[in-house]
Amino acid sequence: MKHIIYKISYSLLLMLIISSCEDYLDKSPEANITEKEVYGSFTSFQGFVEEMYNCVTDYNKAGAWNLYLFADETLNNYPYSFDLGNYWDQSALLYGTTANTDNEPRSKRIWPLCWYGIRKANLGLSKLDLLTDATQEEKDFIKGQCLFFRGWFHFELMRYWGGLPYIDTVLVATDDLSLPRLSYRETALKAAEDLKAAAKLLPVDWDKSVAGKPTLGNNHQRITKIHALGYLGKDLLYAASPMMNEESTGKAVFDSELCQQAADAFSELLKLCDETGAYKLQPWATWTDNFWVWSASNRTLPGGSEVIMYPAILEYSRSRWSAVNGTVPVALGGGMQKNVEVPTHNFIKNYAMANGLPIDDPHSGYNPNDPWTGREPRFYSDIIIDGDQLVYSTAPPASVRFAELYNGGSYRSTVGNSVTGYFYKRFSPIGCNSWDNKWASWQCYIPYLRLADIYLMYAEAVLQGYGNPSSKAPNYSLTAEQALNIIRNRAQLPDLDARYTSTKEAFMGEIIRERAVELAFEAHRFHDLRRWNLNGEMKYREKTAIDFDRGPNGKPINLQERIVITRVVEKKHNWLPFQVKFTTLYPEFPQNPGW
Repeated sequence: MKHIIYKISYSLLLMLIISSCEDYLDKSPEANITEKEVYGSFTSFQGFVEEMYNCVTDYNKAGAWNLYLFADETLNNYPYSFDLGNYWDQSALLYGTTANTDNEPRSKRIWPLCWYGIRKANLGLSKLDLLTDATQEEKDFIKGQCLFFRGWFHFELMRYWGGLPYIDTVLVATDDLSLPRLSYRETALKAAEDLKAAAKLLPVDWDKSVAGKPTLGNNHQRITKIHALGYLGKDLLYAASPMMNEESTGKAVFDSELCQQAADAFSELLKLCDETGAYKLQPWATWTDNFWVWSASNRTLPGGSEVIMYPAILEYSRSRWSAVNGTVPVALGGGMQKNVEVPTHNFIKNYAMANGLPIDDPHSGYNPNDPWTGREPRFYSDIIIDGDQLVYSTAPPASVRFAELYNGGSYRSTVGNSVTGYFYKRFSPIGCNSWDNKWASWQCYIPYLRLADIYLMYAEAVLQGYGNPSSKAPNYSLTAEQALNIIRNRAQLPDLDARYTSTKEAFMGEIIRERAVELAFEAHRFHDLRRWNLNGEMKYREKTAIDFDRGPNGKPINLQERIVITRVVEKKHNWLPFQVKFTTLYPEFPQNPGW
């Protein structure tokens, strides 16, 4: 974990892991470290806690192999497993074989690391009485982090697999381990209890606490009250969403009561940020700082003032190929590496016009025969289109330096292999290639949670909890409409047209579209489409390409939209399947429906 000096030795951690099924006092004869030495002081206990940070998967690394990242409207050219409905193919990718907590991010997997982290959190909470060499503030921070991670790891699991047993105690081999699966709502409410309790114990800013003084200036990634409130709201909003509510109650609609609770959590977070400046939206001029930065020393990281939660940053030099994979040309091993992760034309349709209107609005000015002219700023920041420059150096030929994405162009075949006619560049700018070689001073990470997401979730929770775009949470000044417009205005777009705020349904449609654009490629869309019960709608299932020739003036001609693949979606695809070995352990842990 970057910038954290409270590190416990690997040998000690190994001893703790091996002995975790029994009481630590029953340690092996050669062990010479007592429980009191591990848990007795804030410094040593914090070292124990910080292994949980290493259990947070980095989507830029292990996530590059997690096929669900392109199981929405975007496309992973190979092997289409999720698109074909083969969610079993995620087995090795999400499950893995071990709970790897070392500094090799590519082998980290969600399933084992979450359960490992939950056990670590429970173990820490069970040892709090041994923490005597600590102030009350330090004790609160230790307990708050353990409670946060216990709730967060359960949330991370259940948004893929649904309701689970909620493990809130240290299990030993002699316990009855046939714990029943809870409904999604039941699991979420237990996670909410932990996240709410964590928010009461954690600081807004570690740098302004006495406990954070030894690492002053290096505390940015530590879990805070803002993290806990953000995920408290997100946990409740997910539980309130139609798919989860249907699993829990049989009603495929938003649960307004849970939405109100989510709005309360988001409003408390936003009010704290307003009052303290702990997090602020990154200005548009530096919006890309959320995702990537030039970093001559490889020590300046992206995130700016907006990103709340990062993955565990383990090695600065690892922000490389996995992020560039869907972006720009790279020469490796003497040949061109082909790009396999690309936006689809139907996903591109989510980006509005510069006047703020969606492209299907009759007043937007969108021309389907000139689809890339007059679009909103985020389109040009995110998307690579035909003719865009990709390499500054004049060493490679023009067919490499500029994106030839027309029919027969180099990036539709020998160089880039874009199936759809697009690439994306959210996480890497021009220059991150083997000729310009600027990636030596570039850092990028996919954020887990940033303030823009909070504003958008606040707008959704208020809308669905209180009934209309002009509603607001009781303890906050912003209406749902104002919250959404804050994100639009930051992107240089005007406020929503009144036609899209006149009804609850029209406004929700804009929330859905705005989340697609503002949070594009950040691992949200797969979960959003599912939780809204939209995953099976044809407009989201058909992944399309755009075929065209390049006209004399460089504009596209002879445009045709073509279906590349239609995603297979049945009711069972609401949830990922469990490995069979887990569902055959005992009857109270059944397989997800349809699998």
